[in-house]
Amino acid sequence: MEVIVAKTAGFCFGVERAVEKVYKQTESDKKIYTYGPIIHNDQVVGDLEKKGVTVINGLEKVKEIKDGTIIIRSHGVAEEVYEEIESLGLECVDATCPFVKRIHKIVEKESRDGRKIIIIGNDGHPEVEGIKGWSSTPATVIESEEEARNYVSIGQERLCIVSQTTFNHNKFQELVDIFLEKGYDIFVVNTICNATEERQTEAKMIAGQVDAMIVIGGTHSSNTRKLYEICKRECENTYFIQTLDDLNLDFPKSVRLVGITAGASTPNNIIEEVQNYVRINF
Repeated sequence: MEVIVAKTAGFCFGVERAVEKVYKQTESDKKIYTYGPIIHNDQVVGDLEKKGVTVINGLEKVKEIKDGTIIIRSHGVAEEVYEEIESLGLECVDATCPFVKRIHKIVEKESRDGRKIIIIGNDGHPEVEGIKGWSSTPATVIESEEEARNYVSIGQERLCIVSQTTFNHNKFQELVDIFLEKGYDIFVVNTICNATEERQTEAKMIAGQVDAMIVIGGTHSSNTRKLYEICKRECENTYFIQTLDDLNLDFPKSVRLVGITAGASTPNNIIEEVQNYVRINF
């Protein structure tokens, strides 16, 4: 069986940078904490836990820490988290993806200049929650066409639209167009990461030419979920797995060409394991 592996599959720059920062900190004797899972990958988080890294969630948990180092996850956090860590005199290592950090700065500036912040993304996702925490006024999260059409601006409200870095590029543009049709005073910044757009474009291209498609990534990974949705539209035989253990596939006999892609939080060793298994066993 022939296998095509996406060149863009696996760790992106921001994720690789964040993971390296945590492993570097484990070389010390200090107590190490990450504010939320450093990335959306159970295998990586589990390995770090074996090395003594503790995952904490919420400001109340931060307040319970007496000493040690807190590492900010790649998804970023609200401004108040940094303030709390500083007030407690704890060491902070910031592993926020630089592309996410850019959104924080845009939101902080534009909200202070009087613009209402619109975040196109998945409400409740840690990256989106972090972005909301840098706006000086309540931010609105828009995920669907219905939400965009139902949005009503108050008076002569000025808007600033940004995006979750892993959002679907085409869907982002569709939602922005709906806002533009309304005639608001809008400042739009496409903050979708270039790596995300390239990954989605390549996944769509591969899925459109193969008989079956395998998408590897964590179940909580937003960018992996979007890859799966994109591939599923192009190839009916699309499968979402986390690791090789989930690869209990019964390919149709007609399958001769298989494509593989993976989310930004998927280590290369997992991709290689799946690739080798498919080549050998199918």
